[in-house]
Amino acid sequence: MCAQKTQDEEAIIYPPQTLGSFEMGRNDVNLICTYGKIAVWFGRKVPDYIIAQILIGISKVDQSTVHEFEIICNFDEITEYESKGYTLVSYGKTAGGYRVNYSIPFSNKKALFHLSKFILEELQKGETRKDFYWNGNDCGIQRLYHEFKSNIENWELKTINYKTESQASK
Repeated sequence: MCAQKTQDEEAIIYPPQTLGSFEMGRNDVNLICTYGKIAVWFGRKVPDYIIAQILIGISKVDQSTVHEFEIICNFDEITEYESKGYTLVSYGKTAGGYRVNYSIPFSNKKALFHLSKFILEELQKGETRKDFYWNGNDCGIQRLYHEFKSNIENWELKTINYKTESQASK
């Protein structure tokens, strides 16, 4: 059981059932949490401060969260991304430059700032989706929900899905 008590009975995850997914959000942003991933849809009109609140909120609940991405760039640009707080995972020569993989640690505020800028740039072209990898469990998911519910206007629980016995045994 989570140590945090809640007044929001709808957001309680009921053991011994195994959680499949926990969906929450508002009309311009939607999160689906599972034990290993937080999938976020950002609508085109989501305000910049909401993006910041989401990234900071995830960081408060689990600083080990990361976002991974790949880019093709010139060799000189590799260190530019590292200077933004991104962690270089791998790189290799490819057509058009270097294929580079980075991990953006949620423990690094500078990296989160640059990630939020990157999301805002993508939103100028349309909606965007991001996957964040974390060590979430039932308690962490509840803490994340309460973090957002208390800090983001109009935040709501959408659905809680439990695995069926046949899914849980796979």
